[in-house]
Amino acid sequence: MTGKKDINVSVGANIKRERERAGYTQERFSEMIGIGPKSLSAVERGTVGVSLSTLLRICKVLSVSSDVLLLGDPPKNDVQDLTSRLELLPPEQYRIVKEIFDKLLEAFTIS
Repeated sequence: MTGKKDINVSVGANIKRERERAGYTQERFSEMIGIGPKSLSAVERGTVGVSLSTLLRICKVLSVSSDVLLLGDPPKNDVQDLTSRLELLPPEQYRIVKEIFDKLLEAFTIS
């Protein structure tokens, strides 16, 4: 079987993106996660898959969730928009919104 699996290509690209964001060379990063540079290169190109134990080490070294590596960058919420709107509220209205927000977050953690 010589074809690349889509999942390996996707995960490999995500690993490469996060490694580069962290500022590590392939050589340095491969040392940190305990695999050879050629093996890391093969993973990043998607020609081979990554074992779960290696994936765990990668997550720890890069301080990222496995979701980021398996699923890619999650879409970002527009927190700045909410912040701007909240800053315009008078103190009493802000207090009410904060109480509602706190209750919502509490409900989300329960369900």
